Amino acid sequence: MNKQAIYHIPDSRYCFPTGTHELVLRLRMAKEDRGCRVYLVSASKYEFYQERTCQELSVAYTDSSFIYYEIHLTLTDVRFAYIFQIEENGRLLYYSEDGVTETYNFKESFYNFFQMPYVNANDVMPTVEWMRGAVFYQIFVERFRMGNAKKDTSYLTMKWGEIPTPKSFAGGDLWGIIEKLDYIRSLGVTAVYLTPIFQSVSNHKYDIRDYYRVDPSFGDLETLKKLVFEANKRGMRVVLDAVFNHCSSSLKQFADVMEKGRKSEYYRWFLIEGDFPETEPCNYECFAACDYMPKLNTANRQVQDFLIDIGLYWIREADIDGWRLDVSDEVSHDFWRRFRKAIKNQKEDCVLIGENWHDAYAYLRGDQFDSIMNYSFTKACLDYFAWDRLDAKAMAERLSGNYVRNTEPVNYMMLNLLDSHDTLRFYTETGCRVNRLIAALALEMVYPGAVCLYYGTEIPMEGGYDPDSRRCFPWEESAGDINLVAQIRTLSALRKNPVIQYGTLRLSEEQGLLCVRRIYKRDEVRLFVNMTESTVEMKDTNLRLPETTAWNLYSTTNNQLEPEGYLIVEGQIKKEEMQ
Repeated sequence: MNKQAIYHIPDSRYCFPTGTHELVLRLRMAKEDRGCRVYLVSASKYEFYQERTCQELSVAYTDSSFIYYEIHLTLTDVRFAYIFQIEENGRLLYYSEDGVTETYNFKESFYNFFQMPYVNANDVMPTVEWMRGAVFYQIFVERFRMGNAKKDTSYLTMKWGEIPTPKSFAGGDLWGIIEKLDYIRSLGVTAVYLTPIFQSVSNHKYDIRDYYRVDPSFGDLETLKKLVFEANKRGMRVVLDAVFNHCSSSLKQFADVMEKGRKSEYYRWFLIEGDFPETEPCNYECFAACDYMPKLNTANRQVQDFLIDIGLYWIREADIDGWRLDVSDEVSHDFWRRFRKAIKNQKEDCVLIGENWHDAYAYLRGDQFDSIMNYSFTKACLDYFAWDRLDAKAMAERLSGNYVRNTEPVNYMMLNLLDSHDTLRFYTETGCRVNRLIAALALEMVYPGAVCLYYGTEIPMEGGYDPDSRRCFPWEESAGDINLVAQIRTLSALRKNPVIQYGTLRLSEEQGLLCVRRIYKRDEVRLFVNMTESTVEMKDTNLRLPETTAWNLYSTTNNQLEPEGYLIVEGQIKKEEMQ
């Protein structure tokens, strides 16, 4: 047994409440020790010596190096103590705060058992319920549609449909989005996420000069209110982009510092080495190496108050439903804790989604974000569907490893995406193979968390790296791939299934296929994806499920799944299979 691989931490991603009397425990072990049986020995921490229960854990996830045993508990006493008992070839070992031992002294257990001392109600991370089945449609506002032909268009520098440059303007606005809400809704979309809409000199608006004003080229406050109202009327929510790591160098507070230097009341709003900000060489911190986007000092209490007020203002004025938080991993943890409390007090189900490209566990413990843009999911999909770097087994392991980074409530709120305004188009990355895009969308729709479709995915649109990924939506051209649109609508409808919204996740490889199982009570949804080069007859996949829900490149007559195809089936599992 690889004792060094055994790992558990209480009150963490390995031990977390999902309700006031519900607890999930995980134990990590080496992959080669899969044959071991693991038991949870537990009781109230005040009764552990006298009376204990013993329950077996099952293997829930497997990544490239480890297996993860898991158990879901219903507690009668929320003062919970426990150790693990591991059986290997008839030999018993124990795992406690003292590590792995051959014996365990229960009489002295109060010194070294693991514990969840008390499950306080306000320490249980709540799930924003509407995120469970959400299908987002991300819009780069400047390139989606121009709806107000009467506005001042003197700022335009390109014709609609031309290949964009970093500084070109095509004229998209909020009116254009309002005009196309019925179209967006027809795709099964339940939420719209907009890139920044506030006053800025750029086409992307990530260098904001006035956080309290909608950019005039996009509309105004009343236009935004109209957009939110019309979206809500169609059953869709609206999430805006919060750029709080940095601002425009023309923000009035930074302009004041440029003029007065250290004498400015806003000097400590920024991170400057010297009496005055200088650009050659740049002596102040900024986003990346962009001196026109100075970094805000989010450790400063006045800056925190300023940004919190902005977050609250747009909820109060326009009733938005969430914030996507730009460059969120470079912003103060202390600020995000304050920000969350203020936003949730204003609107409890307002979602907070961080732009963290890497493991963000430190931000996802219930005191900062609800979730993040799940770029680890994006990368796995690229490796599997686009670049052929993973087979089904390796893909199942990659997704499992990513999944156990976070707790269950967080995983049900993750914003899963294939691409965005910051990446190459996924369709382009696949070599414009539409069936691979469809198969990836099937995985995204079945996977726990919210789905995010980048505008134009349904056509499908091509695009390289920024700014090429920010092309204009070609409204005047043909409707695109009819099968792709139909697939998106079918898959989006599947998101209403309680199994998709609440079911546990199990990932595996079967016959060279990626198998994704979602299980809720006795109901199951199962996805098979074939990224091999061979047609697979699915006679050995134990398909007992009666109703086929969705597929592509699958033959119902001979039960064969072609390369780049997928199959989703649903039904009930046998009682003896329930874990």
